[in-house]
Amino acid sequence: MKIPSSIWTLLIGIVLTLASLWYGQNHGLLPTAASDEAVLIDGLFNAMMTVSTGIFLIVEGVLVYSIFKYRRRGGDNEDGPPIEGNVPLEILWTAIPAIIVIGISVYSFDVYNEIGGFNPHAAHEAPIMQESMSMPGTAIAVTLSDIPGSAEPNLNQEKSDEAMQDPSTAAVRNPDIPQMHNASGVGSVAPTLGASPEKEGQVPQLVVNVSALQYAWIFTYPDTGVTTGQLHVPIGREVQMNMTANDVIHAFWIPEFRLKQDVIPGRQTEIRFTPKTPGDYSLICAELCGPYHGAMRTQVVVESQGAFNSWMQEQLLANKDTLNQAVSINLADMSVDEFLTPYSKDIGIHPEMLHQVHH
Repeated sequence: MKIPSSIWTLLIGIVLTLASLWYGQNHGLLPTAASDEAVLIDGLFNAMMTVSTGIFLIVEGVLVYSIFKYRRRGGDNEDGPPIEGNVPLEILWTAIPAIIVIGISVYSFDVYNEIGGFNPHAAHEAPIMQESMSMPGTAIAVTLSDIPGSAEPNLNQEKSDEAMQDPSTAAVRNPDIPQMHNASGVGSVAPTLGASPEKEGQVPQLVVNVSALQYAWIFTYPDTGVTTGQLHVPIGREVQMNMTANDVIHAFWIPEFRLKQDVIPGRQTEIRFTPKTPGDYSLICAELCGPYHGAMRTQVVVESQGAFNSWMQEQLLANKDTLNQAVSINLADMSVDEFLTPYSKDIGIHPEMLHQVHH
């Protein structure tokens, strides 16, 4: 009994679909999902992997089948039949990829919005938007706000001034770098991944100022005086990282969080995330920043609220002990580098880094 080709096509389609769905969810290519945002990114990645697997199996399956089915037989020296084209088939294999690309684009934008990458209400906060609401070219007016020479404030300067009010942050940041204006129309902005839509307007539960420099990360916790080379964050609390660089462009990347953000001199970049899985994770600089770029990494410790509070108390006590010791030391014969070097190891900062911060 000969099975009709339509039945074969249906059976093969079912097998390919099941194989693609299974591998899309069980590929094992991603590390631990350690933040709430990672779940959204993983969903998008799995969907793309499912589609890619299906396309790969179809294309390679047809190729292998054709190699055997239409191979030249022994003694066959004739030319192949002239085939000029198949319009319905060409329309089909053009329409299907187009639909797939559009679908992934819509899904990607939805994920980007869910992790706070797009805020449609932000533009309404700009005065220029209010003035031009009923005028043609409103969108253009919005993109040109906060550019040099305009009446709009320098948002990067405002954020920098706010961060520098914390003495610990001011001590490790380079105050001589001018803060640039944003110019959205030409793509020159401080990148931001803000609050997710359900947390829009809420104050982040923990704020950490990040200063990047060749080749180290320095974290300061405002209003505590705590400065450290390791990032400690509690589980389940939204964390806002306010970041800038002291020298060249760096990139804040924690693979387990599925988030990456540029850290740029002269711009105040921001990223928000909510840790959900305890553990120690690597923070990696993902932007080539110099000959020792590969060594610019540190640890991110995600821990319970109680463990985080204990760690914070230890840091406060350590800072207090350091201050008490400093009172009894005559600094007249010591440089800043020489004084801080014995304590830098405790917070994961290299002596060379102190020298760069000081100069």
